[in-house]
Amino acid sequence: MFHVELRQFPHQARAFNLTREELNARILAPWVAGAAVELDDRRWLPERAKLTIYEGPELAPEDLGMGRGWGNVTRDGAEVTARLLDEVAHPPPVAELKRELLDRCAEGALPLHRLVDLAGERYPQARVSERLALCEQAVWELLHESAVLLARAGAPVARDDWQALLLSWATWSSDGTTVERS
Repeated sequence: MFHVELRQFPHQARAFNLTREELNARILAPWVAGAAVELDDRRWLPERAKLTIYEGPELAPEDLGMGRGWGNVTRDGAEVTARLLDEVAHPPPVAELKRELLDRCAEGALPLHRLVDLAGERYPQARVSERLALCEQAVWELLHESAVLLARAGAPVARDDWQALLLSWATWSSDGTTVERS
């Protein structure tokens, strides 16, 4: 779980037990974009406020009572502000490729060998094996998120066949397998 503190003298606001998705939506995305974050009926501007994020165990109501929440967070958690802000500002390659893949699939089915070409355009300094691994991971995650489906000769590929297909070199070298939006 994530726990957040926003400070701007003389005010402070805290939020406890946020999931990564809640943290991204409510705090990190607006903060990195330079927009105000709304918390405890206040607007916190990135250029004026200080943001601190801890990752740690979920706090029960009794752990939060009588002002003990933040003390428990700092004692049992790890401060991760810089790492999370960097991840949001510079998403890892898999996240970027997943977004690119979804954008391309909005225009129609995308042959998997074309995805390897896209990875090469995006990461020309990466080894071919790294590009292929990146593509495989992106497709695998999107399949499990039900965001895309795999098709061969126009017919959807059964879930039980995904792994074998994605681990085959022929799939990535132009055998006609495509990925498309679900």
